[in-house]
Amino acid sequence: MAVVTTLPLFRIFRIIVLALLSADCVAQDGDVAETSRQTVKALPAAVAAKTDNLNDKFWLYFPERYAESKEKLPLIIYLHGSSRRGREVEQVKANGLPPVLDDKDDFDFIVASPQALAKYPWQQCWRPHDLILLLDHLLENYRIDPTRVYLTGLSMGGYGTWACIAEHSDRFAAAVPICGGGDPKWGKQIGDLPVWAFHGEADNIVPVRRSIEMVDAVNAAGGKARLTKYPDVGHDSFTQTYANPEVFQWMLKQVRE
Repeated sequence: MAVVTTLPLFRIFRIIVLALLSADCVAQDGDVAETSRQTVKALPAAVAAKTDNLNDKFWLYFPERYAESKEKLPLIIYLHGSSRRGREVEQVKANGLPPVLDDKDDFDFIVASPQALAKYPWQQCWRPHDLILLLDHLLENYRIDPTRVYLTGLSMGGYGTWACIAEHSDRFAAAVPICGGGDPKWGKQIGDLPVWAFHGEADNIVPVRRSIEMVDAVNAAGGKARLTKYPDVGHDSFTQTYANPEVFQWMLKQVRE
């Protein structure tokens, strides 16, 4: 004889709620994991195969209003430092911009945080071609304003920011390289792209002169670069930079024509 068990109403309600929550967390469109408002996405295999030094998984943040409207939102691509290279995408959230986003429902931007692999010396791990492949994928699949795309990164990511805007200044509205550097010969290639660099004056890993020479090179070529130096600050010039709302307000004022 079959045994029929009648569940109390509160247990039935709890089961329904848990089921709905589980369904909401099921991976969609390449989702791998979710925490707060940031989700791990995966590049399509055809796109990933074209990259040189990029993990196919990356973090993607959406402000709450992305789901509430049909407007195209500005995008920030964030580049991590050298200690976060590899295939453990969780490492990308250890410092820099991603931790700032976990509790933000009202941030003004979509934020993509990719992960570089370690095939090259750390100053060269961010490959501009990889970042453009990622950008094109994002523009094709999400509601992003192509005239308001911003690039930022710290340390190795600062180097990657300078390198990418030197090759693809026409794809970005502005850039914020932090405690990075590059080749001053890139000044002419960067052109009049607005750049706001940050660096600690006491940085003993990437000397502040690396940012000084890049900003000077851009301005000598007729560009629009500025540098904020933090007195008595070492390599961690990024925590206070990403905590400063003026940085993001400045970004929003920059629109690519």
